[in-house]
Amino acid sequence: MLDTNKVVVGMSGGVDSSVAAVLLIEQGYEVVGLTIAPFRIDDSCRQKFDERSCCDSRSMLDALEICEQLGIPHYIVDKSGAFKQTVVDNFINEYLSGRTPNPCVICNPTIKWNMLAKADELGAMYLATGHYANITKSTDEERYYISRGKDIRKDQSYFLWKLKSPQISRTLFPLGNFNKSEIRDIAERHGLKVSKKPESQEVCFIPDNDYRGFIQTMIPEEAQKNGLGNFVLDGKVVGRHSGYFNFTVGQRRGLGISNPLPLYVKHINAITNEVVIAVEEDLFSSHIVADDVNLVKYDKLDENKIFNVKIRYRDKGTEATCKVNESGLLEVSFLEPKRAIAPGQSVVIYEGDDLVGGGIIREAF
Repeated sequence: MLDTNKVVVGMSGGVDSSVAAVLLIEQGYEVVGLTIAPFRIDDSCRQKFDERSCCDSRSMLDALEICEQLGIPHYIVDKSGAFKQTVVDNFINEYLSGRTPNPCVICNPTIKWNMLAKADELGAMYLATGHYANITKSTDEERYYISRGKDIRKDQSYFLWKLKSPQISRTLFPLGNFNKSEIRDIAERHGLKVSKKPESQEVCFIPDNDYRGFIQTMIPEEAQKNGLGNFVLDGKVVGRHSGYFNFTVGQRRGLGISNPLPLYVKHINAITNEVVIAVEEDLFSSHIVADDVNLVKYDKLDENKIFNVKIRYRDKGTEATCKVNESGLLEVSFLEPKRAIAPGQSVVIYEGDDLVGGGIIREAF
């Protein structure tokens, strides 16, 4: 029997997850801190922390120290193998396929929410995180789905579209109705050492944000094999590039091609190692086909309804009609064309503040 008053909090060592734990303690929950080790476990740390494991990451130690300050238990779970296979390998393979991946979207359901198994082990009903998002129950309370957080600038619902209703039903988002500035204030009032800790803006496994160097380091032979290729403009070869995986759709910098008008990456052909470039007016598309579809708010989409659809995290969204075809693919038709739609990114459907579902962009036209 799981304890509905017990919650496992995913502790990253940052201000958001730390304050999430504080808020839940104040609400009367029995709180347990849980940190995922996505990389290697440092065996030299095991003795220092008794039976717990410790990674050599500063964030891991910050999470431990916050839990000690709050007087709550802390566990570290080694997910390095699963993280490498599920998140890192997918990231590399997507780039090698000429696509632009979003690793957080993959990590959330497969790694972070996999920690519900640890919650089961500890007898806790809930898993909580520091995401800026909310959870809504359907009127019959049989369906749970994600809604936007109060702080629109920080809202992270876009990254959560792959979560299933059963996972969401056991999730708590303590920060959903707060602004980021309020979270900083709470951290300072409680004397948390991470109150002024800067936010990470990079992919967690690429701390210097140099994904090109990361790929070349991880798979040097593959990177070398897919090296020099052609830039193609209006069907003609106009230059050479250092490898198609170094580019993303919509990219302008680093092309090194002179032209009266600015040029951008329009399409990446991994098979021929060609990067198709174009002027900005040629970057717009009105239709998307997406796979890996997950619908959360509804079992099926109303093809006559106008939804708000985002094609990237910072996208404000555009009105569109949506349907799932007989092949299970998501088809999105925008009322106004969208610029630089990148295969591999997530297309996410909203109805007001509610997240309806999403998919991984296969192609745009």
